[in-house]
Amino acid sequence: MRRRFMSTLAAVLLSGGGHAQEAAISIEAPAGAASGPQRARFELGSSAAVDTAAAIWAVAVDSGRLMIRRSQGPGLGWSEPVPLTPPGEAVEADRDSRPMVAAGTAGEIYVTWTRTLGKPDTGEIRFSRSLDHGRTFSAPVTVHRDREVIAHRFNAIAVSRLGQVFVAWIDRRDAARARAEGRPQYPGAALYYAVSDDRGASFRGDFKVADHACECCRVALLPQEGGSIYALWRYVFDTNVRDHALAYLRPDGKASPPQRATFDDWRVDACPDEGPALAADASGTLHAVWFAQSSAGAGAFYGRLLDGRVDGQRRIGGGRAEHPDIEAYGDRVVVAWKEFDGNATNLRLMQSGDRGLTWTERDIANTADASGQPQLLRVTTGFQVFWNTRAEGLSLFPVPW
Repeated sequence: MRRRFMSTLAAVLLSGGGHAQEAAISIEAPAGAASGPQRARFELGSSAAVDTAAAIWAVAVDSGRLMIRRSQGPGLGWSEPVPLTPPGEAVEADRDSRPMVAAGTAGEIYVTWTRTLGKPDTGEIRFSRSLDHGRTFSAPVTVHRDREVIAHRFNAIAVSRLGQVFVAWIDRRDAARARAEGRPQYPGAALYYAVSDDRGASFRGDFKVADHACECCRVALLPQEGGSIYALWRYVFDTNVRDHALAYLRPDGKASPPQRATFDDWRVDACPDEGPALAADASGTLHAVWFAQSSAGAGAFYGRLLDGRVDGQRRIGGGRAEHPDIEAYGDRVVVAWKEFDGNATNLRLMQSGDRGLTWTERDIANTADASGQPQLLRVTTGFQVFWNTRAEGLSLFPVPW
């Protein structure tokens, strides 16, 4: 079931260890500088984040290089793209395995991605940072200590309320070890994470959250009070049920035991390549979106995660809805997804002003060409949608209310 930005890099000193060397990668183009449509030669797996000054940073692959650029908002254009990787470093930017960017609490910009290795479906998790509001970025480093040529993929990143950087990924080391030792079949992979206490200069890890994560679905991370991070991921339960699990990732490396979070009872010996997303409203209630095969059929779903059960579960869009994302602020909850209507792919929204009890839906954009996954961004008290399409390039759309 697998479905399968240019300035000069002045100096990048590759490092394989746990300390990031600062490299002279300049991003001095003015915020909001207009640039033409990016119509060709980039992959569509991309992501964006909002920094402390309300600037939006986007990472995407262009001509084989991972690039970063900046915008001040919808219709204000993007700065010239600046490379974060040297020539020859292959970056996964396809569907759920894509580069990710996060903003720190003091203007830091953190980027993580998967570098592909020589064997099929293998990779390692890479990281770069800026401590000067995006003017320069460090040379890439590998986050995890394990260097086997196996799958360390599907990177996710979040910054805790205390400023610690969490990087999580799907890891095949335990499955490889089980095969080598002749032990019974090991379903899926494992979920691991690492933590930085010094703004990305070094990482502690590798900390295992749980065995039997689905092999090719993204992980959702959500910062919580007290410095921990919620993780929501597709989990392989007994008899190959591929629903979702929820756990706390603590900065000391001691994750809470995974708790089942969705109950669609989807039994499939394959990976749908479509992970969940997670948000919390002002009351702390968790809202999630995911893809599943349920009694209502295959599709995208929304629900509130409440103590071992799902409340208010509902289908998102129609039968071709895919890759939903979710954000919340106060009592307002917003879901964005894309959906093919037979002629074009529509970017759609549903919104609730009462914490998910009632909803309204609308279309906000469409494209006739290929597209990446939409991502919701919270900007002050409002929302924007980031979307990367082949025809229109990197785009930002305000979310009307």
